[in-house]
Amino acid sequence: MSGDRQHTEPNGIVRRVITARTAAPEGGARSRKRSWVRGCVSALCLAASTALAQEVPSGQPVSLSEVLLDAVGAENWVRFRFIAPEIAKDTGTVSYGQAEGDFQALCDDFAMTYLTDFELTADVVVISLMDRPVPFGTSDPEATQFFEAFRPETDGCVWEAF
Repeated sequence: MSGDRQHTEPNGIVRRVITARTAAPEGGARSRKRSWVRGCVSALCLAASTALAQEVPSGQPVSLSEVLLDAVGAENWVRFRFIAPEIAKDTGTVSYGQAEGDFQALCDDFAMTYLTDFELTADVVVISLMDRPVPFGTSDPEATQFFEAFRPETDGCVWEAF
């Protein structure tokens, strides 16, 4: 994409500034400046993926793929993207209904701790489950992806319909 800029911060997190989108949104194209930070400390990701496989209510194995910080209007969104192979439409064994409780658990038990540990603030936390890695913002008709959004509050995550 033309106009993209990227740099690595001292803590190893990559910051990318996107100045244009490849697909036109409904109602026509418009320029929109978006930025996000992507990455995690590999030891934390490894430890998290091991622990999370035993902690989500559905019992499916999940592993952290990436964390994205995104400015959406005046709000700070933090997106936690997890690989969950068991949700695959053709070969998976976990339906959306079975994974529904996983979103709340991942937000309350993982995302809230992550935000605190990395001193991040968020107006919205999005938890994504995908059966395979899919680059953010792209479409893969063969992939299964589930998303839920939450407002982080002092006592946990509050589900947001969007």
